[in-house]
Amino acid sequence: MSEPTVDALLGALSEAAELGAGRVPEAELEAVRRIAASAGERRALSSEHTVVGLFGATGSGKSSLMNALAGEALARTHVRRPTTSEPLAAVWNPRGASALLDWLQVSDRRIMERPFAAGQELSLIVLDLPDFDSVALEHRAIAERLAGQVDVLVWVVDPQKYADAVIHRDFIAPLATHAAVTAAVLNQVDRLPADEVQHVVGSLRGLLRRDGLEGVRVLPVSAVTGEGIDDLRALIARFAADRKAASQRLAADIRGIAGRLEQSGVPGKVRSADVQQLERGLGAAANVEAVAQAVAGSYRKRAGQVTGWPLTAWMLRLAPDPLRRLHLALGRERGRDAEVHRTGMPPMSAAQRAQAGTAVRAYADAAATGLGEGWSAAIHEHAADALERLPAELDRAVARTDLGARGSWWWPLLAAIQWIALLAAVVSGIWLLLPVLLPLWGMVAPTIPQVEGTATWLDGWPVPLVGLIGGVLLGIVLGLVGALIGGAVGASRRARARRRLRKQVHAVAQEVVVLPIEGERERAREFAVAVARAAGRKR
Repeated sequence: MSEPTVDALLGALSEAAELGAGRVPEAELEAVRRIAASAGERRALSSEHTVVGLFGATGSGKSSLMNALAGEALARTHVRRPTTSEPLAAVWNPRGASALLDWLQVSDRRIMERPFAAGQELSLIVLDLPDFDSVALEHRAIAERLAGQVDVLVWVVDPQKYADAVIHRDFIAPLATHAAVTAAVLNQVDRLPADEVQHVVGSLRGLLRRDGLEGVRVLPVSAVTGEGIDDLRALIARFAADRKAASQRLAADIRGIAGRLEQSGVPGKVRSADVQQLERGLGAAANVEAVAQAVAGSYRKRAGQVTGWPLTAWMLRLAPDPLRRLHLALGRERGRDAEVHRTGMPPMSAAQRAQAGTAVRAYADAAATGLGEGWSAAIHEHAADALERLPAELDRAVARTDLGARGSWWWPLLAAIQWIALLAAVVSGIWLLLPVLLPLWGMVAPTIPQVEGTATWLDGWPVPLVGLIGGVLLGIVLGLVGALIGGAVGASRRARARRRLRKQVHAVAQEVVVLPIEGERERAREFAVAVARAAGRKR
């Protein structure tokens, strides 16, 4: 598979920066902007020239090495440090190099007549740079700036300081992604016993590997004796001949900042248990159970009013209907605008708000797992916005729920039987009173028939008495039966109302909490994919 082009890497990095705005540290975004600007500027300049920078600490012998590479005394060397205060450029094939050197802000330029490598016409610029550990801060600033601009980095160390922790931690390790355009030179090997040179080279190679620069070539060199100079010249000539160093350097810069952006993390998976916990908390805050109980209570009350014994059922009308008291509909009512209607339920108590807050924050914590501080803060900001909206949204959800508390088909049937039984009892009672009342008015009392021929204990009982007692008992029994059926159906309606309310709570949780947070997580995923592409990987 071919390597992604610099354009592709830059495009992915720009996409990542756009997605990460406000989510990743501004310093990182500023670094992205600097790299994009630097890449554009470098690509607009000479693509023929390869810029090689010699970087090193005080006393590493960069200037002597520069003179050895050039084959003449270009750079000033001295025992006093620092010797180099301004960058010095040795230029082979100067055509087109001027604008590039202006961009590098290198004014001291030497045009080289002698070929850098025999038999090759190379377009090359070698820079002798100020010490990056210089006590003069302006010298160090120049070295740091050009470390971000040159195409090839050559780290020059000496046997005394090659293992200096500050050099590796502050200067070499931060550019670990640039191994493809990096070389290391162990200078002044003439000061080492011959049998120790390879040992020191191996030690330096191990330090570079620990810095992240796996596979970087380490060359033992002496600018005094000329040992290794030809090898170093050949390595630099190969960079210049390939003409890939500038693009490789830009790609390394992009991968470097992409590696820093990867610290923002990748969102983990939100478990179904996290969503269920959120919905349970919101259900408790919305008083789902209390509303479901009110549905059952309303159904039992209205069933008792209709099907209970008429002589006592009227008393149930004196008690308030649990649903009506909450301004909740028995079912879907014509003309009722559920989107603007509010229940009569009291505002969320402190405990209910705490339940909702705990549930939402727990979900936000789960959703932010694996993400950096900026993304986590954005997710928790969505959670805070959701908590502001939830009381009204949950109340509206309860108001628009079809609670299914309407009456049942058996109510009028049982009510009709009740009234027939009551009518029979009343008629029987009047019939029993006629023999007493009619004589008082001078009228002939009727004969009261008796029950006969049943072969039961009822034989001999007055028929009206049987009708009176039977009507009353039937009414009471029907009332009890109606209460039992009403309780069972009420429990079923309670369960159904609970399911419907939870469905509405689920919809509110999705709309107000889950979807905004998931949108943020999706943005974080897209950011991570863009960063991976900028780093030259596929996610």
